[in-house]
Amino acid sequence: MRKLLALLMTACLFGACETDSYDKGEGKYSLMQADFAELTVNSEKEGTLFLTDEGEQYRFETPVTASWIQRPDTMYRAIVYFNKKDDGVAQAVAIGQMGVLHPIEHGQFKEQPQDPLGVESVWLTRNGKYINMGLLLKNGYEEDKEGTHAMALCQDTVLVNADLTRTAYYRLLHSQGDAPEYYTNRRYVSILLPQDRPDSVRLSIHTYGGTLEKLFAL
Repeated sequence: MRKLLALLMTACLFGACETDSYDKGEGKYSLMQADFAELTVNSEKEGTLFLTDEGEQYRFETPVTASWIQRPDTMYRAIVYFNKKDDGVAQAVAIGQMGVLHPIEHGQFKEQPQDPLGVESVWLTRNGKYINMGLLLKNGYEEDKEGTHAMALCQDTVLVNADLTRTAYYRLLHSQGDAPEYYTNRRYVSILLPQDRPDSVRLSIHTYGGTLEKLFAL
């Protein structure tokens, strides 16, 4: 199916960190915080800087790398677990790639599956650049292989309102694919809003409980 496989959900978008000493307040992760961020990668495919959705920029005291960092001199959407050190300096604990969806005109899709999923949270970032989604996906293993989901973002139309503002209508497309529904995984996905952005976005998501609609003023 053309244009649909914009995001393959074959693995966790970020890794969990656990430690027995966390509750004591003295462990490696006792001061750890986590933020969604834009990760800057250097020519050696190492993460050197990140800018959080709250507008705070940090430099890693030691550059970090990961298997999913494939391109040098670029920027990735990521969730960053870190310990805050000196002002503007962070000690990396873990980094994970986040899926990013871009609105695509509905006419470019050959198929538009809307298999249901769960929605934990949806919010506009403070800088107005992304809409973040906390999604709950049903998954499972068949013959020792975890099922694969696919997602894309369909732009149905952009309407001009009576006050001459523009509203873009987005639909989340989701294919359950070959994934059985044995258990639930949480995934975080970002929608990157276009530079020529409308004044508002109406996002529609098909859930197990019906259609969820969210309106965001940009």
